[in-house]
Amino acid sequence: MDPMPTLVRSYVTCQDLVRSASLIDIATGLVAVWALRVAIRTIRKKSRTTKLRGPKSTSLLFGVGKELFESPDSGALFEAWSKEYGVVYEIPMICGQKRVILCDPRAAAYLFARDTWSYVGIPGFKAVIARRVGKGLNWAEGESHRRYSPPWFSVSPYPNAGLLLSTFRQRRSIAPSFNSTAIRKLSPTIHQAVDRLKAAWQASIDVNGGESVVLDVTKWMNYVSLDSFGSAGFSYDFGSLDGKPNSTISVLDAFGAHSPRTFLDNVVSLLSFIFPMAMNVPTWRNKMLDKLRERMSETCDMLVDNATKEKGSTSNEQVSTIGLLLKAEDEDSGKRIVREEVLAQLSTLIFASYETTATTMTWALVELARHPDIQTKLREELSSFGREPLYDELTTGLPYLDAIVQETLRLHPAVPELIRQADEDDIIPLSEPVRAKSGEVIDSIAVERGTVFVISTSYMNRSEAIWGPDAKVFRPDRWIEADGVTKKAQEVKGHRHLFSFGDGPRSCIGKLFAVAEVKTVLSVVVRNFVLEMRDGPDTKVEITRRLTLRPKVAGEAGIKVPLRVRQYRG
Repeated sequence: MDPMPTLVRSYVTCQDLVRSASLIDIATGLVAVWALRVAIRTIRKKSRTTKLRGPKSTSLLFGVGKELFESPDSGALFEAWSKEYGVVYEIPMICGQKRVILCDPRAAAYLFARDTWSYVGIPGFKAVIARRVGKGLNWAEGESHRRYSPPWFSVSPYPNAGLLLSTFRQRRSIAPSFNSTAIRKLSPTIHQAVDRLKAAWQASIDVNGGESVVLDVTKWMNYVSLDSFGSAGFSYDFGSLDGKPNSTISVLDAFGAHSPRTFLDNVVSLLSFIFPMAMNVPTWRNKMLDKLRERMSETCDMLVDNATKEKGSTSNEQVSTIGLLLKAEDEDSGKRIVREEVLAQLSTLIFASYETTATTMTWALVELARHPDIQTKLREELSSFGREPLYDELTTGLPYLDAIVQETLRLHPAVPELIRQADEDDIIPLSEPVRAKSGEVIDSIAVERGTVFVISTSYMNRSEAIWGPDAKVFRPDRWIEADGVTKKAQEVKGHRHLFSFGDGPRSCIGKLFAVAEVKTVLSVVVRNFVLEMRDGPDTKVEITRRLTLRPKVAGEAGIKVPLRVRQYRG
């Protein structure tokens, strides 16, 4: 008897039950499952993972997870705990889970160097990714080989036998569209989108009689990011800068217009990582995310159909992301990447371009508006250059622009934490000793397979222990001064000593494209406009957790950053 149909029917039945149940029924069921889980954990053999000190649980169900999830700056919590417990410690999480927090550059570098071999994404997170954006790069670990064998059976003695094949096959297929040669070729396309942004802002100023105008830069950075990547990566113009109707954009914009997340939204989001079926609970956020998935799938279907019809007719085909995906082939099996994977990759890339890159650009404009002296210094560098810089000049010829981008990435990472799970027993070295729960002083920790680790990007990027006493200050000069980057920060092995793009084999594949886009936007905007906080330089800017960590001017409805923009007249 084939067990797959039975499993499928069982899963569908469970989904129907969740959809028809009340929220109280769902909560009661999840608590019962949690209680069973805790009971099972108490009778299991003792874990071989080193027992570490850490904060006590503040909630029977959530541990300290609720505080972390609701905190506008989780990095500050991790930093406070590290001062008390050392560079590695343990925190209680939802449903009795434990997570090991690595605040140590050496330990983080070790883990990321073995990323996809010994450390993988946690199952709950992968389930959420698959549901929200599809089975693309953020999901693909160890999954492709399972297409050819039942997921509950593997003849390989190694748990991740198919891991490299899956992850690297998908990364390899699109990597040529994200190297410096490809971006150099596509940089005029990026610039065209930014020129449209410039024209739209100038038109708004002209309509206002040449005076300054207040613009929500969050919206505009979303649009320029989506349009530039659409044209460069897909040879498709979304037209968002021109006000062209787009169902995907309308759903994405709805997140920015919605009021703060409710308690129920937060609880269900937390539970989703442990019980993926919680994604079926009909909260506003879940319904919007499902609608977003539908709209993005429709958009990606359209992009694939257009690219298939026009294959060979575009000069950018050799470096176009969608073109490379369509002709990608697995050298080992001879099988092409299936349409499901193509659609998932496109959905992931659109999501990343709209959210993470746009968030970084918004933060950069906020910091320039809050620091007129830094904005003026950048404008002087750009003006002295004499013309619009080319890609190579943006990359290496404008040191202060580079410093501003690096400082924005450091102080405002879009993704606050990176989570990995050990896939085999291991020993992780530490750069400094810590006191274990037993009282013993140790310089490494033993890790049992299944142990979950958190590396806080926010902590690593702006910890005073790593970056010095001015770690929380926006100071681009640190990237230019001889000793501006501390010796401790230089131990961080991520991109330019930052974890904003992750690190290791699974670091962000689009980081060069993102940096080029941010630099292009800043160079055009600052050369042509003066930015000011609408209500003065002391305007309070909050951090709000939506799809990423977004800036928000305090008191504004939704996620809005209104800046006063006027033309720079020299």
